[in-house]
Amino acid sequence: MSDTLLSSLEQHFGFNQFRQGQQQTIEQLLNNQSSLAIFPTGSGKSLCYQLTALHLPNLTLVVSPLLALMKDQISFLNTKGIYAASLDSSQTAEQSHTVMADVRSGKVKILMVSVERFKNERFREFINQIAISMLVVDEAHCISEWGHNFRPDYLKLPRYRDELNIPLVLLLTATATKKVKRDMSERFAIAPECIVQTGFYRANLDLSVLSVKTAEKASTLAKIVRDQQGPGIVYVTLQHTAEQVAEALSRQGLHAVAYHAGLEDTLRYNIQDDFMAGKINVVVATIAFGMGVDKSDIRFVIHYDLPKSIENYSQEIGRAGRDGQSSQCFTLANLDGLNTVENFVYGDTPELNGIEFVINDIRQHQDQQQQWEMQEYSLSSDSNIRQLALKTLLVQLEMQGAITPLYAYYADFKYKFLEDKAALLSHFDAARQEFLNLIFSHTQFKKIWGTLNFDTLTQTAQVDRKRVVAALDYLAEKNLIALETKRITQVYQVHSHVISNPELAQQLHAYFVGKEQAEIKRIGALIRFFELRTCLSYNLARYFDDNQAPQQCGHCSVCRGQAVTLEYSLAHHFADDAVIYQKVDELISHLASKGINNLGIETQCRFLAGMSVPLFARNKVRQLSGFGLCEQQRYSEIKAKLLAR
Repeated sequence: MSDTLLSSLEQHFGFNQFRQGQQQTIEQLLNNQSSLAIFPTGSGKSLCYQLTALHLPNLTLVVSPLLALMKDQISFLNTKGIYAASLDSSQTAEQSHTVMADVRSGKVKILMVSVERFKNERFREFINQIAISMLVVDEAHCISEWGHNFRPDYLKLPRYRDELNIPLVLLLTATATKKVKRDMSERFAIAPECIVQTGFYRANLDLSVLSVKTAEKASTLAKIVRDQQGPGIVYVTLQHTAEQVAEALSRQGLHAVAYHAGLEDTLRYNIQDDFMAGKINVVVATIAFGMGVDKSDIRFVIHYDLPKSIENYSQEIGRAGRDGQSSQCFTLANLDGLNTVENFVYGDTPELNGIEFVINDIRQHQDQQQQWEMQEYSLSSDSNIRQLALKTLLVQLEMQGAITPLYAYYADFKYKFLEDKAALLSHFDAARQEFLNLIFSHTQFKKIWGTLNFDTLTQTAQVDRKRVVAALDYLAEKNLIALETKRITQVYQVHSHVISNPELAQQLHAYFVGKEQAEIKRIGALIRFFELRTCLSYNLARYFDDNQAPQQCGHCSVCRGQAVTLEYSLAHHFADDAVIYQKVDELISHLASKGINNLGIETQCRFLAGMSVPLFARNKVRQLSGFGLCEQQRYSEIKAKLLAR
């Protein structure tokens, strides 16, 4: 097999040898063995599925967490003459229809989607009809609740794999501790011998941790950037910091551009393209930037603020020096940003009363068939639980057996005729014409666009919803109508014996608090890592279960005798207790005037810490003078002060 693979590698990709771990992974997959590949960032994980896909009979379906990452992979494959495509939110209806038609006809070898795409009823109708040889999960650590980028929807991938009857799975990641590795492989029943892990240690990365006071960060950064040769990335935590730092560097004559999720999509893509093309030398970015950047000659990565975890740190520095050339990684560290990093964690923990609200909503609003419908945005707002945390809660309710997802549908279907109605109907036989006329008769047209009333259509005419969706999709694919869908509604089957358990809310709250504390410990581990007195490279490799790294790398600040102790730049003191309590009372009376009572201690803490939650946005809480009064303090200290009241 190895000779065949080598000639295939050369023919399609122009390489005459495999990198470490690639051949073993590909051979396992072609022997029908699902695999987990853990390779350092930039060491060729993607080739493992790209080459394998060419030797499999049917479609390879790739789940990727980032649109930019998909676009890069697709354009690379298309330049190699391999037809890869995606179905994503940036496409027009016409582009999506073309891709779907090409997948159906077998032209597309590799289809890339986000995990959220599976919630789309039109996508599920479509993908159920396609024979799939392999499921690839990129950034697979997102599956693990113990991973640093856990995404609740990833927990459903094993079930999707079973439903779609996909024989083969490949999981790809650069960052997995021993615990995460075990978790990922168990979820997909991957045998231990099919885990391929190459060394984590990167000999070409020079790691420096500098203890820098906040007031000196800008000048230290400018000096470092000035000394570097070639392009680089400066990572910050907050969007407005990205803008400020880029502006400060530009004033010093160093051409730098800010990049964050708050920018318009087109601008973000342009910045990324210009950076790839060498037109921009320095990008100051939040972690929104990087996963889609496959640029081999990044010479430096600087953490202006503390990263979120050791995993995030390793992933971000891993973007430097992919060409094997020496590259510099600096962290400008102090404890000032510790509260900001911790607050991201605390803000995502739902309060007990929020969890109770969701459970009561399920109990009270299930129909006679014990089905419950919900729209994410509304439920997030009403329960005061951030959307990501709400997704996690719903997945946990699934795991507990309280609810089972049935399907998701668009509440709004709008369409307009692109061909005269009579001409459109003439394409079909009498039975189909009758069915289409039924759909048209339950559509309310305002001038050109019509809104379909599914309720009357399915109840009065007893028509199967799936058949209607399939028909409209077909008409849109043939350019006979333009179709628009909005407002996803998710439908769950409710299991009364579980949802009525009086302990359920407490159990789920305990789960979230446990997760919160694990994340806070992860931040503590990051601080301890930066303050190490032994080799940084060696300890980083050990953290990711690689015991092959040298005990002294000779190219980190500790090996150079420059170990640091991190400190606060300034002592931040609390406002007087009387002022804090007065501001909290103002919050309580403000919300009471809007009919919201029994305010939990967590909501009070979030108010003082200046954290955004749905309740605050809905009730203009940010306009109160006490909002963010204690934003320089750690959340745990704010909470202790309120509990002592």
